[in-house]
Amino acid sequence: MDNSYAVGWGTLALINAGLAQGKNRTGLYWFLLSLLLGPLATLILLFVEKRGG
Repeated sequence: MDNSYAVGWGTLALINAGLAQGKNRTGLYWFLLSLLLGPLATLILLFVEKRGG
């Protein structure tokens, strides 16, 4: 695997964790999910409702 590809994938996972926390979701869960699903996790996060609290 190309090194820049891995860095981009990891960066996306960090961005998704921050986005998830902004929606009152568990950042760690979404970080790990993003490592597996990548851009698909971002797409899911865009359509997930923000939790109240």
